[in-house]
Amino acid sequence: VLTLKTQLALATASAILLSTFVAPVEALATQNCGGASWYALSSRTASGERMNASLLTAAHRSLKFGTKVKVTNRNNGKAVIVRINDRGPFIKGRVLDLSKAAAHRIGMVSSGTAHVCFQPVG
Repeated sequence: VLTLKTQLALATASAILLSTFVAPVEALATQNCGGASWYALSSRTASGERMNASLLTAAHRSLKFGTKVKVTNRNNGKAVIVRINDRGPFIKGRVLDLSKAAAHRIGMVSSGTAHVCFQPVG
């Protein structure tokens, strides 16, 4: 039989231990990685606005329009915050299509594609 003081100490230690594992798992759950490409068209996006290659925007298959995400190029560590305003990409393995301006900020214009990770912000 454990005393109340011992039970309380064990509960506190368990909570501290659990929090050290839960926080990183939650962070991973909100971060997605995969391929990204860029595009610069003048047509309308799925949200109804005209595509502007000089704005920091991106296409994602399901994130709500207006969602801001931080995109990090895994090859060089450069990051940019973009606003989701279109749907896509529709190529297997790709998770985002970036505007040319966003692609330029993370150093992937010349390569055309990059391995990125992204997570919603704000």
